[in-house]
Amino acid sequence: MQKKIFCFLVVVITAFFIGCMPLEKNSNQNKQEDIETRGIFISYLEYIKYFQGQTAQEIKNKIEEMVEKIESLHLNTIYLQVRPFSDSIYESTIFPFSSTVSGKQGKSIDLDILDYFIKIIHNHHMKIHAWINPYRISNDTDVSILSKENPAYTWLNTNHVKIIEDKGIFYNPASNEVQDLIVAGVEEIVRNYEVDGILFDDYFYPDDDTIDLENYQEFKNTISLTDFRLSMTNKLISSVYQKIKEINKDVLFGIAPDGNINNNYTIHYADIKKWLTEDGYIDYIMPQIYYGFLHETQPFIKTLNEWNDLIKNNVEMIVALSLYKAGQVDSFAGSAKNEWIEFDNIIKKQIQVSRNMSHYAGFAIFRYEFLEEENVKNVNLHREIQHYQQLFSKN
Repeated sequence: MQKKIFCFLVVVITAFFIGCMPLEKNSNQNKQEDIETRGIFISYLEYIKYFQGQTAQEIKNKIEEMVEKIESLHLNTIYLQVRPFSDSIYESTIFPFSSTVSGKQGKSIDLDILDYFIKIIHNHHMKIHAWINPYRISNDTDVSILSKENPAYTWLNTNHVKIIEDKGIFYNPASNEVQDLIVAGVEEIVRNYEVDGILFDDYFYPDDDTIDLENYQEFKNTISLTDFRLSMTNKLISSVYQKIKEINKDVLFGIAPDGNINNNYTIHYADIKKWLTEDGYIDYIMPQIYYGFLHETQPFIKTLNEWNDLIKNNVEMIVALSLYKAGQVDSFAGSAKNEWIEFDNIIKKQIQVSRNMSHYAGFAIFRYEFLEEENVKNVNLHREIQHYQQLFSKN
């Protein structure tokens, strides 16, 4: 009975909101589906699971297997995490090689992971965006795990780097030197690698109390702390955008912010409304709308519409979707916490609904590991993927 009620509510809610959606693209639906971005995230968690302890050839074989798997699911774009912790999976003169691949930061292997991914992805006529976490240095407060080649190591005990108890080590977003470092890191990738885009995720300001207070002192009589932090983030985003376009105007720059619009202002200090109104910041926005249709506070369709309505410029919207929730309890969804257990076709329906948005350009699924056969034990996840594939059965 409970499942029938859930089904009825999803149908009613979906039908109502679809009726309220802008339909500018519906008349050209077939063409839209042919050109839409169909993305997948590959994160450092995949490196730890699939690359650590492997030879260069074994890693190459796994990369080829991953790309073929992704292509078989009608996906066409990979968002590859190239710098998760002030480190790199590529040959860098700025950041040490990532421990997520080699097991120890600064210990390299005989393979440029990014370069090989690019080669295989482009051979399959797919696109690759280099995904960067700009401010996070470590999830641990133990500085001994940092390579001495890490720029963060040389800045320990300065205003450029902060150790936050129970959180980790982070760059100070208000430091001019930090901003220059991040821009230089992006420049290094865009100049040396044939990436199709650069993506920043939702981790901007890591701390609400201490990280930039020294920098704020100069401005505290003229601007609020919130506005100061928003301006610091805006400065970085604008600088990155300008540097990318200076090197190659065809390389796209996007942000994948928190799906909760309010959180971007109260927690992360990401000025999304500015980026979606004024030019010169981003090419695409990828809100992480990791909610079910029945989520009590952030129901998917309502949240999707809110994001679409924020866009006043030519920025395109790619919707990030939470395949990882399939078959799991969603603890933050209130009375709908079992929605991802009760239903097994949520991702398919979310893609269908998203395609009605006037600024829609595609979707991206979080993340690769959940496509692997080893997860078939999760019946809901397996069925979610089967339902998703039905969208492309005509191909």
